[in-house]
Amino acid sequence: MDTVKRNRYPAYTGGACPVEASLELFSGKGKGMILYHLLTETLRFNELKRRIGCLTQRMLTKQLRELEAYGLVHRKVYPQVPPKVEYSLTKTGRTLQPVLLALKQWGEQHALSILAEKNASDSNTTK
Repeated sequence: MDTVKRNRYPAYTGGACPVEASLELFSGKGKGMILYHLLTETLRFNELKRRIGCLTQRMLTKQLRELEAYGLVHRKVYPQVPPKVEYSLTKTGRTLQPVLLALKQWGEQHALSILAEKNASDSNTTK
């Protein structure tokens, strides 16, 4: 099974393409939440799953593997029984901190109300 998604585009060239290339790396179900929760501390799988809440175990595993393959998340396995695995941001992953905090602020100021409005509109059209 392929654990890393294929790139959306064959090449990222041109003026705005670095934006699209960046979004390619950390867009996907729950990736923003994973990265956000790892900003402040190293977490074990179940701790991360509890904090995120809305992802299945399978989806969380898939997204963590992709982030690890991109070099944004580090996975440390301890040789013990039962197995202990911890996740943390890599040096490169930590450089996303200002981006993630800016996205959080923008989300609080704009995205939450936009999505609430859309959901209200959608529920009115289905009645």
